[in-house]
Amino acid sequence: MTWLARNREATLAVLIVLLVAAVSLYAPAFATPASLLGVLNDTAFLFMLALGQTMVILTRGIDLSVAANLALSGMLVALVGQYGPDMPAPVYLTLAIAIGAGLGGLIGGLVGGLGIPPIVVTLGALAIYRGMIVVIGGGDQVNASEMGASFQAFPKLAVFGLTSPFWIAVIVAIACQMFLTRSRTGRGLYAVGGNPVAARYCGVSLERTQFLVYALSGAISGLCGYLWVARYGVAYSEIALGYELTVIAACVIGGVSIGGGVGTVPGALLGALFLGAIVNALPTMQVSPFWQMAIAGGVILGAVVINARAETRTGKLILPEARGSAKAARP
Repeated sequence: MTWLARNREATLAVLIVLLVAAVSLYAPAFATPASLLGVLNDTAFLFMLALGQTMVILTRGIDLSVAANLALSGMLVALVGQYGPDMPAPVYLTLAIAIGAGLGGLIGGLVGGLGIPPIVVTLGALAIYRGMIVVIGGGDQVNASEMGASFQAFPKLAVFGLTSPFWIAVIVAIACQMFLTRSRTGRGLYAVGGNPVAARYCGVSLERTQFLVYALSGAISGLCGYLWVARYGVAYSEIALGYELTVIAACVIGGVSIGGGVGTVPGALLGALFLGAIVNALPTMQVSPFWQMAIAGGVILGAVVINARAETRTGKLILPEARGSAKAARP
């Protein structure tokens, strides 16, 4: 039990199982294979975006523009699909990743090159990207009838009941795990978040690292932009509005420290799955949408408190005060 309390990933896994079991007692249909596969399919976008956000947070950054990047990338690719509806899916995927990486790289350049606080840059980018969708789309939306069959077909392909966005999320997760644990650059993210000054003395370029993580986060957002628009068959300015807060919440629940330097790929995935299970369970239990927001907010606040307490407990007192020294110092 002590090991379970100290292992964030194991604790989350147990909580997810208990959550599914508890909801199933109230609504048995929630535990059916089709329903559980639906939870995984619906959470695929959150899986990917949480992984991109994790890499940013590891460097003591934050990216509030992920949902706006997703929406803008999705709109641009949808417009391309409108005029080239018969292009193969890899073309749309490549274009979406390139657009998203470019938008994320722009933020990374401002944060790393000019030293502007990430929250300021990404908050401004959020507003700019949302506004650009309205300008580029002329205030209109692109509907499914304008996108073409091949444009919409790929995200709906299913293997073993799981759609292509989920399998892409698996590939992204494996790539992120290999990057963070097996590459020098990936391990450098932890160094930058843990102690930027020491990381610089060890030869880690803070500017390049910050540019890289925002570009990677943007690339994942762009990828999700195409998959989101093609799956739901509509592109407009309010796609995934406010979703960036859900992404950050998934990271925090998964044990990624907002202070940087702490976090894992399995933790981020489990945090996203925990949120995804809650989001899918509450409507099944016929909970009011207003209470759904309150419950989700309470879960997020609880995770932040747990993280803060855990980080406080792991702190070390280098020079503990000797017993009786305080009394001896008194006159």
